[in-house]
Amino acid sequence: MAAVMFQGTGSDVGKSVLVAGLCRALVNRGLKVLPFKPQNMSNNAAVTVDGGEIGRAQALQAQACRVLPTVEMNPVLLKPQADRTSQLVVHGRVRGRLRAGNYREARAALLNDVMASYARLQVSADIVVVEGAGSPAEINLRAGDIANMGFARAADVPVVLVGDIDRGGVIASIVGTKTVIDPADARMIAGFLINKFRGDPALFEDGYRQIEALSGWCGFGVVPWLAEVARLPSEDAVVLERAPVTVAEDKPLVIACPITPRLSNFDDLDPLAQTEGVEVRMIRPGTPLPVDADLVVLAGSKATIADLEFLRAEGWDIDLLAHVRRGGRVLGICGGYQMLGRTIADPSGVEGPAGEVNGLGLLAVDTVLAGVKALRTVAGTALDAAFDGYEMHIGTTIGPDTARPMALLEDGRPDGAMSANGRIMGTYVHGLFNKAAQRSAWVRLLGGSPVAGGADHAAVVDEALDAIAERLEQHVDVDALIALSERAGNYQGK
Repeated sequence: MAAVMFQGTGSDVGKSVLVAGLCRALVNRGLKVLPFKPQNMSNNAAVTVDGGEIGRAQALQAQACRVLPTVEMNPVLLKPQADRTSQLVVHGRVRGRLRAGNYREARAALLNDVMASYARLQVSADIVVVEGAGSPAEINLRAGDIANMGFARAADVPVVLVGDIDRGGVIASIVGTKTVIDPADARMIAGFLINKFRGDPALFEDGYRQIEALSGWCGFGVVPWLAEVARLPSEDAVVLERAPVTVAEDKPLVIACPITPRLSNFDDLDPLAQTEGVEVRMIRPGTPLPVDADLVVLAGSKATIADLEFLRAEGWDIDLLAHVRRGGRVLGICGGYQMLGRTIADPSGVEGPAGEVNGLGLLAVDTVLAGVKALRTVAGTALDAAFDGYEMHIGTTIGPDTARPMALLEDGRPDGAMSANGRIMGTYVHGLFNKAAQRSAWVRLLGGSPVAGGADHAAVVDEALDAIAERLEQHVDVDALIALSERAGNYQGK
């Protein structure tokens, strides 16, 4: 079965987007395509059709393939909870927690899980497009690797190396990868792609040929800077660290969201950020919450109690109380909803040390982090407008304010809570703002003009994927990549 793998010279070189764009290009050619990432590390996750969770990027890639996401597309997912501890998710379900050192010892045993998922995808596709993680040049992590060359060699899948020219040093990063990796690993690499090129690609012709000569690998193309990427959900919190802080004075509504260390599923706010008349500000540590905010959103968290402590250490709790006294509105999503309550208890140490802490006290609710993790897609109404999304949380929240649910789900279940004055709200629904009608309802609630027209966010993302696929068809030798993929399973012999 045909397959091709994309690995990077480093993290954040654009592998996820290139895989998504190539998937859409191949689907548009009439092929049945499925995405695969053996191992991912991210707190931005999505619920699958088979009731599990996978990395957000693989859910996007599934959309690019015009299929529903399944747990097979990302069999191993690590969700960081502390600096050296991650939750281990295998085939969509939590299998436990691992410290960094433990995982390096344990990961080789996960190769069987990875290969089982890959085999199940193979029988259902014309071609599987695989994404690596980090870089094969991290040779200190090679032993027991299942994310890059460990998988490529076990599955006999040819590799294309992606270099990011925008960050500089792309010649050295590609040629240097060839220099430092094991020769048997290097033989798995068939060629390279240059990503994020600004300007005329002809200006890099000499450099391109020098990479070919020095590495012995062939080039598959130079991908230009893709402005359409801004319309896609991001998986990696690194975008929050690098994103410029801008203030658009012509935007009447300001929505602020503080960035906590274990912030998760922050792409919930993407549809609002792309809505006319709305400015979303992601607030970095060391910066106060803006006094002109119309709405403060506390987003999801992979370590709710730890992020709540961080929020207090930053003084954001004081800013939030001042915002409420000024008549501002607050929305908590998932972990953010739990923070707004009176108490959060973690009796079994699900997220960290066992114990109980006081919440922010803005909602009369209490949360206990226990029980089976909720993983399901949902739909319903809030603010008299339809929404669809998903739940991904552990714990139960009860209390007087749940008698005023923020939303009503289609199955009749109430969701969330609301303060007596209606200005403080909490919900367990991720993806709340995906539908245009729901965004319009929030704009009206915040005093803005009703949004004229607009599209559901899924349609916006779909349009961006088509545009990226078209650009890749223009700048990448897709025919050569297809031919390369057909050598999977018989590649190491070359």
